Amino acid sequence: MHDDLSGLTALLAVAEKRSFTAAAMQLRVTPSAVSQSLRALEERVGVRLLQRTTRSVGLTEAGAHFLARLEPAMKGVHEAFESLGELRDRPAGVLKLTVPRYGYQEVLAPHLANFLASHPDIQVEIHLEDALVDIVKRGFDAGIRIGELLEREMIAVQVSNDIRMTVVGAPSYFATRGKPRHPRELRDHDCISYRSRTHGGISRWEFMDGAKRIEVAVNGRVSLDDVDFMVDAAVDGLGLGFLPETRVRRFVADKRLVRVLEPYCPALPGFFLYYPSRSQVAPKLKALIDFLKKGRRRGAGASPLCQGSCRLG
Repeated sequence: MHDDLSGLTALLAVAEKRSFTAAAMQLRVTPSAVSQSLRALEERVGVRLLQRTTRSVGLTEAGAHFLARLEPAMKGVHEAFESLGELRDRPAGVLKLTVPRYGYQEVLAPHLANFLASHPDIQVEIHLEDALVDIVKRGFDAGIRIGELLEREMIAVQVSNDIRMTVVGAPSYFATRGKPRHPRELRDHDCISYRSRTHGGISRWEFMDGAKRIEVAVNGRVSLDDVDFMVDAAVDGLGLGFLPETRVRRFVADKRLVRVLEPYCPALPGFFLYYPSRSQVAPKLKALIDFLKKGRRRGAGASPLCQGSCRLG
């Protein structure tokens, strides 16, 4: 039975990572051990499950069909083991999360050390990826994303304050191009665009003029898919950036960046921890949710998107 489970676990890891080496690192065994487990599994079932080349590894048609049936079954096995933790005094197990880099910096990094100290039986496996992913298919317990980006059919709990956006530029940029006085004037400026890693599109800049919402399709010669590099580009004078206030605060303080259009800059829904609506909340996940909710600044209400916990969609 142990050999069967190890072979199945190895298959799931290789299918996700598309690499024996990466799968071995995840399972904390050698690549040779992964290869042997999979070879033994294929011999037992009498069907080739993986297609191996010198450069890559992928599923055969039979392997893909088998994996589609295997994933929910293995998830049930893991949940059965983890349910035993409910009988213990403390939450336990591996908490697997998908988080964007900015979300990790804003939400998890300030609290992770204290959370782990408070819950010594919990391990946290964090996958940093800005693109939206299928958390059910990928086997994540939960994800953290900006509220307005969440998938349908998810339960979401706000774990950060709303995000105040701001338009910034370097003094050298304004010296040659001047400062915009209204969001519509941004069409005449070089703007550093954010390109989504999920769909590849360029995000429009959104503002509020009183109760009126304004969307601007900005132009510019630089587009990036990483917030920190957008900040660097703005500091270098490559254009105006539309960025979270927390990411540019220190550059504004030392006058390397200047804020403009302040009356029009909105506050966007902050970060939410989300998980499938049909999932029972495991003690380890509930522990993280409670910890992050307590970590929000006192006096900050929930975004209009969700009050406390809600179903999005």
